Order: sequence, then structure tokens, then C-alpha cells
Amino acid sequence: MSSVDWGDAPTWIAAIFAGGAALFAGMTIRSQRQQIDEQRAFIGEQSANLLLERELLRAQADDRKRAQARSITMSASMAFTIDDADFPDVWQVTVSNPTEEPMTDVWVRFGDTYTALSARTVTARGVPRNSTRGVPVDVIGPNRRFRFDSSSRPGAALENDPPVLLFRDTAGTRSRLDQRGVIQEIDDDVTG
Repeated sequence: MSSVDWGDAPTWIAAIFAGGAALFAGMTIRSQRQQIDEQRAFIGEQSANLLLERELLRAQADDRKRAQARSITMSASMAFTIDDADFPDVWQVTVSNPTEEPMTDVWVRFGDTYTALSARTVTARGVPRNSTRGVPVDVIGPNRRFRFDSSSRPGAALENDPPVLLFRDTAGTRSRLDQRGVIQEIDDDVTG
């Protein structure tokens, strides 16, 4: 029988080093894959955190943007302009801007077709001043109030057309405030 030639010592030493290098390279690749997976998981967590922070900042900015619009108030009542009338015949709507910023392009509508007939400033005691203005009112300044009056209408028609306030705040947002206090953003093309 022939004997197996196992080579010489330098070949064996080179083979052992090559195997060791291959093993080390394999372990290094495995370790790097594990590190890459950990980094991907960390980046995913950071991305989720950044997304949450961005949403929070956006919500805070929107809240600041809408703060003025939410502060605006409107109170409405029906009034008599004709003595001995059985029913009130006009709406009187008081719009208050208690903020430190002006509101612009202010309209009061009654139903879908009628706008306020006139507007006038109201004193701190709630008394309307004599000078009337046309509608829309271009600017209601900070801490100011205006009263808007509807045209005279029969009682039933008056009840069917409740007042709605339309205005633009300092952020440039157009808003609609109804008699129940519900406020919503509206498009720029909605007018009185």
C-alpha cells in the first residue's frame, strides 16, 4: 500500500493560518452584520422619535396659529326695532376680539343669503357708538368689540337665519364661528 503524503511543515502552517484568517474574516463579517442590524434598529427608533417630535411641534404650531381664532367670541340676540311688535325683527350680534392681535375682513352673515346691514364699535360698557360702518369691517383691533345689526325681517324668517361670523386672524387663516361657538377653517373664497 502506498502511504499518504501529508506535505511538509510550511504547507501545514500556511493552511492553519489561512483557515484561521478565514475563520476570523467570517466572525468579523458576522459581528459587522450584527452591528449593522443594531444600528438599523437604533436608526428606526430615532426616526420614530423624530417623527413624534415633528408631529408634536406641528401640533403646537397649529395650536398657536389657532389660538387667536379660538379666543374670538360672538354673542347674538334678537331685538325689537318696531314698537308694539309681537316678535323681534332684527339680530344684534356682538363680536369681541379679546386678543392682542387684530382680526381682519370681518363679516356677519344671517343664513346663506343675508349679510349684516351695519356695524359699529361698542364701548367697554357694552354701549354701541353712534357711528356706523359698512360691512365687511376691515379691521377689529386688539381688545375691541363691534356690534353688527341685521336688516329687519319677520320673526320666523329671523329664527331660520342664525348669525355666522367670518373673519381672518393674524396667521392669515379664514375662520367661521357659528352661534353655538363652533369654529372651523374655511377657504379664502368664502365671503359674506
